[in-house]
Amino acid sequence: MNNVRVPQGLAGRRVWITGATSGIGRAMALASIAQGARVVLSARRRDALEQVRADSGRPDAVRIITLDQADVSGAARAATEAVAVFGGLDVVILNGGVSQRSLALETSVAVDQELMTVNYLANVAMIKAILPSLLEQPAAAIAVVSSLVGVIGSPYRSGYAASKHALHGFFDSLRAELPERVTITMICPGFVKTALSVNALTGDGSPLGSMDDAQARGLTAEFVADRALAAIAAHKREVYIAGPERRAIWLQRFFPGVLARILRNAKVR
Repeated sequence: MNNVRVPQGLAGRRVWITGATSGIGRAMALASIAQGARVVLSARRRDALEQVRADSGRPDAVRIITLDQADVSGAARAATEAVAVFGGLDVVILNGGVSQRSLALETSVAVDQELMTVNYLANVAMIKAILPSLLEQPAAAIAVVSSLVGVIGSPYRSGYAASKHALHGFFDSLRAELPERVTITMICPGFVKTALSVNALTGDGSPLGSMDDAQARGLTAEFVADRALAAIAAHKREVYIAGPERRAIWLQRFFPGVLARILRNAKVR
């Protein structure tokens, strides 16, 4: 077993975080900066990124690259820019994405395509652009923020679940191709109290504009961020960070029929 690994904690590490302006991404950014990392922040809105930098307490350790994951080619270019900022990266946290709240029958294929582009293809393009540089490092870590629905499908999330399942397929395969010094951690949160559902796409592509009840009762972004960073440091392959809904993982494995009946009647929006 190769024992060259990313060290515990992020002091002195060069970190890139996408989707860094709110929710889990913002919380992971602030925690990484507080641990002593030098961090490149990316998302669509520069003003919101500047606010995260101002709130970090270490603005000199933060750089900003705007990024719109709806533009796959632009996402790849942003990844290349992120590598250049600090002369390489040690940790890459792919967090950006968009959710969905609509029945499959009522969802246009254009919405499914947008979900796959933003949540899957952009992340694939970014990691392919950045991977040669990561392989030059003595140790590197890739973390991908997926979801419990990346493991178990849920009503009103068909396109979202598909895009997250795709991430697992790609990054599980990629892990098998890489040397052990490059680790990949799939982070699977359950319900988290963020604006994810507010910005979620409905069947015609318009945002939902409100927070789900389940989301409002969810874990805090800070709680999820702390456990996600610990999982990355511990080189976990996959981690589930959730409340009672985490039981679905156990049910899927041992009692899939029971879980199927529960999901048909679940209040998930």
